[in-house]
Amino acid sequence: MTGPVRVVLADDHPVVRDGLSALLSSVPGIEVVGTAGTGREALRAAVTLRPDVLVLDVQMPELDGVGAAREIVRAAPDVAILMLTMFDDDDSVFAAMRAGAAGYVLKGATQDEIVRAIHAVAAGQAIFGPGVAKRVISQFGANGHAADPFPELTHRERQVLGLLAAGMPIGTIGAKLGLAPKTVTNHASAIYAKLHVAGRAEAVERARRAGIS
Repeated sequence: MTGPVRVVLADDHPVVRDGLSALLSSVPGIEVVGTAGTGREALRAAVTLRPDVLVLDVQMPELDGVGAAREIVRAAPDVAILMLTMFDDDDSVFAAMRAGAAGYVLKGATQDEIVRAIHAVAAGQAIFGPGVAKRVISQFGANGHAADPFPELTHRERQVLGLLAAGMPIGTIGAKLGLAPKTVTNHASAIYAKLHVAGRAEAVERARRAGIS
């Protein structure tokens, strides 16, 4: 990425929002291009401003953070979502991941941790704060199985991704799964949005790097 990481900050508390904006505006390589106080405002900012990263709280008025993340992934899939919140319960963490958030950091994080998280999700990586990361590993690495590399995908979407990575055309995938080609195409579009990739080639590359083929 050339130039600074363009960031929109969405938090319903003005003091938190303004404080974080002032903090990040002083960091070289980050440009705060907008703020939002509700989930709907966050969605509008994502669509109109097209930031590299949208920093979003879980608890937001009008449309909560998870709902906003889900809408943003559909409307502006090129915008990476970083949840920055005080909520560290399993339901909030995994709901945000399923909605397409690329990172989840708690508000107790240091400035350096937040900055690293912003740069990481802007670069297409997934990142979690230390306490959250342990929970994710525990949840998806239980019983000795490898952690699910794409927990945001549904079971059907993981099936479709696996067959895409195996090189199957859409029609063949539909026949194998008993789905209409249009349905497979819709699943593929959802996969691209959730993984923040431009299309099939990039999704397949991600899948193969994760050992899915």
